[in-house]
Amino acid sequence: MAHSFRPPSAREAPHFATAAHRETTARAFSHGARAYDDVRPDYPTAVADFFLAGFTHAGVVDIGAGTGKLTAALAADGRTRAVTAVDPSPAMAQALRAKNVPVVRATAEHTALADAHFDLATLAQTWHWVDVSAASRELDRIVRPGGRVGLVWNTIDVSADPWVLRLTRIMHSGDIHRPGFIPEVAAPWRVARELRTGFVDTLTPELVHTLMHTRSYWLKANAKTRSRMTANLDWYLYEHLGFAPGQPVELPYRTDAFVLERA
Repeated sequence: MAHSFRPPSAREAPHFATAAHRETTARAFSHGARAYDDVRPDYPTAVADFFLAGFTHAGVVDIGAGTGKLTAALAADGRTRAVTAVDPSPAMAQALRAKNVPVVRATAEHTALADAHFDLATLAQTWHWVDVSAASRELDRIVRPGGRVGLVWNTIDVSADPWVLRLTRIMHSGDIHRPGFIPEVAAPWRVARELRTGFVDTLTPELVHTLMHTRSYWLKANAKTRSRMTANLDWYLYEHLGFAPGQPVELPYRTDAFVLERA
């Protein structure tokens, strides 16, 4: 398998030229909820355990909940008494309601939720889309004294093998957090604990295409760009790597999770 000539990213987080650039990119997720739910992996069970450690009857809000990949795990845990989902996307909110999860259409910076109402606020695959200062202030408002915030990312592990790095570059899948990164947070929050784990997700070449379709780059792209991306991925999977249609493709993932507490 050919090696990529560029090394993996050494960044702590993705870079957006302006706040408007970040918001425009995030709005790409206003559609594509079904594909997202089908092919984005769940979070390891260790993540819910990490966030809920010490709680017995927690009120939880999952912000930027998407289709509920983490929300459902939190709601099914016996240590939660109620879980509310927050997401600005109509398509994502519809997917959440189909799972019988209460949904508020809002952003991390302006949730419109009650003061000091939650024991735990979680943001899965979300924090890099927010204004850190504004979201930190809002979390300080809605999380009760003594409560905590949980941040988590599933990231394709581009350091596992050179073919994986090249795949993510073709898919524009967001090689954006170096191994061992620490997320930026703002007052009054600090990173108190971290969890580093991983897993392997098994897809087919056809589902790898669908996974590409859930990325913000694809969702914003025009027809010409999408056609080029499809041709490149077909070549890489079928001709270069030699996969057959329907054959298992094992994608390694990193999971990086963090508990924030007030300083």
